[in-house]
Amino acid sequence: MAPSDTVFIAGIGVGGKGESDLTSIAESPNARIAYLCDVDDRMAVDSKANFPKAKYYRDFREMLDKEGKNIDAVTVSTPDHTHAIATLTAMQMGKHVYVQKPLTHSIKEARLLTEAAKKYKVVTQMGNQWASAEPVRRTQEIVDAGLIGDVTRVYAWTDRPVWPQGIPTPTGNFEIPPELEWDLWLGPAENIDYNPAYLPFNWRGWWAFGTGALGDMGCHIMDPFFRIFPVGYPTEVECSTTTAWEGFFKVANYKDSCPASAVIHLKFPRTDGKGTIKLTWMDGGLRPERPEELGADEDIGDLSNGYIFEGTKGKLIGNYASAPVLLPTSRKEEADAVPITLPRVPDGHYVDWVNGCMQGYEKAELSSPFEYAGPFTEAVLMGNLAIRAYMHQEKNSEGRTVYPGRKKLLWDAEHMRITNFDLANEFVMRTYRSGWTI
Repeated sequence: MAPSDTVFIAGIGVGGKGESDLTSIAESPNARIAYLCDVDDRMAVDSKANFPKAKYYRDFREMLDKEGKNIDAVTVSTPDHTHAIATLTAMQMGKHVYVQKPLTHSIKEARLLTEAAKKYKVVTQMGNQWASAEPVRRTQEIVDAGLIGDVTRVYAWTDRPVWPQGIPTPTGNFEIPPELEWDLWLGPAENIDYNPAYLPFNWRGWWAFGTGALGDMGCHIMDPFFRIFPVGYPTEVECSTTTAWEGFFKVANYKDSCPASAVIHLKFPRTDGKGTIKLTWMDGGLRPERPEELGADEDIGDLSNGYIFEGTKGKLIGNYASAPVLLPTSRKEEADAVPITLPRVPDGHYVDWVNGCMQGYEKAELSSPFEYAGPFTEAVLMGNLAIRAYMHQEKNSEGRTVYPGRKKLLWDAEHMRITNFDLANEFVMRTYRSGWTI
């Protein structure tokens, strides 16, 4: 194979999901996994075995500085808090990027990456792999055919978290394992003592590193909604969450931990001027009411994660990873009769990105380029902004704990600012630790 037919790829964060990402990308005959980078040698074992010729680094900055001229593209599969800084560093060097979902840890980071993709003209893809699968395209064909009419109400939910949330900040003194570069793992996050409660997986439930159940699954489950309907940024958001208890006493929400469950309401103006669509997100096992059109004993498959589109002519219910069901189910023949009109992605989400890297910025047509994934991520993370504002607590003049954030928040998307509760704006962008800048 000629060098011009090969995409030389560096993986940043190569354990867990990072390992499976690289394995899937390597299915392309044009991909060569040439460099591996991970701050934890224990997590890199499988990738090192899978790609024994790849050179290994611990610090992505050192890898890009030393090997940049030999790298065409980069994958980023680190914890959420490092996504933006690793991705932007690679993009500024002209490298194509594949980044796990959610695209970023904060709203402003997503806006910055969207702008950077256009500025540096690199091929980009967010790792919500079901965006390239059959179900979302079939869902769009049914919606576009008018079978459920005009949609004004959407529900989306997940059974996540499957890791601890709504818990106290961990304590204790622990030695840093010799295989782990703890300072590099923290990256732009606040400098805190090592604690095994945070890694290798449970970082998702801590605000400093993760984005909770919403960040983990929202970019999968909300994708059919954001992709199919003519919506942009939300204008309003409000939420409620579970409250922590100790014994018989209700205590303040644990400020460092994402809540065990939440309900989030978002309002999206339609970009075609035809009103608004209200979306309700639920996590922690919470679900909306079972549709009346679905029989009490009807089984339509796994709906531990799913969505419902409510229209003037019917409803559509589905799991982002399986075929949608038109309700009532007696309308199945109508749905089956809808013709296939949209192009499919036969090579899948990962290989399609490699193909895009070879085609170049102007020609690549991917499912989740940052042009799409950036605004989508901003919309998803609006829910977390609301949660963090909602969980804010302070003492009133009588010394009682109050929660002033428990209100509807109004969002000015152009200026990335909550207009009616200034405290919430501190969550639009994270504060970077000294030595780490974006």
